[in-house]
Amino acid sequence: MRCTNFHIPTMVYDTECDQDEFFARRCILVNGPVIVGAGPSGLAVGAGLKQQGVPFVILDRANCIASLWQNQTYDRLKLHLPKQFCQLPYFPFPPDFPEYPTKYQFISYLESYAKHFDINPKFNESVQSAKYDETCGLWRVRTVTTNGLMRGEVEYISRWLVVATGENAEKVVPEFEGLEEFGGRVMHACDYRSGEGYEGKRVLVVGCGNSGMEVSLDLCHHNASPSMVVRSSVHVLPREILRKSTFELAVSMMKWLPIKVVDKIMLVSARLVLGNVEKYGLKRPSMGPLQLKNTEGKTPVLDIGALQKIRSGKIKIVPGIKRFSRGRVEFVNGETLEINSVILATGYCSNVPSWLKENEFFSTQGFPIAPFPDGWKGKAGIYAVGFTKRGLSGASLDAMRVAQDIGKIWKEETRHKKHSVAVALACQWRCKTHL
Repeated sequence: MRCTNFHIPTMVYDTECDQDEFFARRCILVNGPVIVGAGPSGLAVGAGLKQQGVPFVILDRANCIASLWQNQTYDRLKLHLPKQFCQLPYFPFPPDFPEYPTKYQFISYLESYAKHFDINPKFNESVQSAKYDETCGLWRVRTVTTNGLMRGEVEYISRWLVVATGENAEKVVPEFEGLEEFGGRVMHACDYRSGEGYEGKRVLVVGCGNSGMEVSLDLCHHNASPSMVVRSSVHVLPREILRKSTFELAVSMMKWLPIKVVDKIMLVSARLVLGNVEKYGLKRPSMGPLQLKNTEGKTPVLDIGALQKIRSGKIKIVPGIKRFSRGRVEFVNGETLEINSVILATGYCSNVPSWLKENEFFSTQGFPIAPFPDGWKGKAGIYAVGFTKRGLSGASLDAMRVAQDIGKIWKEETRHKKHSVAVALACQWRCKTHL
């Protein structure tokens, strides 16, 4: 046999599998769940399982926890919501952290979180496929391990699979006519760190979400000239109203009022604080910001200064792109603009369909088919965390549910196994005493 590192399973499973296929690579039988993803969602599940004494393995293709935060975010990034809505279960932010922690403070918090719960993910393990083997009643998670010049394949065998890769696993890069002829610098926002190298440059920022707004603002702070593509409608809200978090006020009101009423209150408040943003080219959607977030997952922009730059003309609003040419871009209204660089703030998507060989729990877009709050558990021991489109608070809620559900089953099966062993030993002892 080539299988190594086997742990004692919590149940006796049917092992009538194809032996040649089952042992074709190095195998590890996990006495607990396999968690794919070492971001906030995976860490939160791990913390919940640790508290119940349930063993697990966390796999991540990167070389660190929260790789999206560490390797693919701009320097000026801060949490968009107050820290109490972003902390993970069982471990609050340090009391001296500001209301809106910086990127580096959040990374420090996550590292402290992993250390506090003694969570040690297996890094540089890229999941190639995860498939439920009905014959064995187990999940088979195949990975390619890369560690310097070393490369190997491993198959993890587990009773449970927790998908915690989240909504933002892969960058979205749209195709544009003529972009290959442009000749200037083109990058996705995940590769942007600061506007330090863009002083005096004309930069086209494609996308008007929170990333597009903040990248444009950062470029202004470094004396660049950004133009921001606003192709569709967008809700822009003040981050705070009367020194209170807009999000916190909305959450409080939703305890007593219907979501449509809260949306109307938020829009009236935004109009009073920000004025009429539509005259600057920022058309609002017909659906309210909270309802739009719940139904389509589109997050409203929380303004931290970009709108003032738009009013002053330092950030120019431009329509959708028709085509690129050498050093220029043409828009759908026929206007053209000379530019030096392009930054694609075009968002991210789930990568689950590329590796999960299952089509009943997840959609082709990589999200659980069942809507929130029912999309955290599927059949045959599969779970999802970080796909609620409700940020870290939604991920934390699902993480606690998943950990509690697995913990309950694991304890029942462990207790049953211990009882079976005790009965067997008692019978053996009785047989010996009667010989």
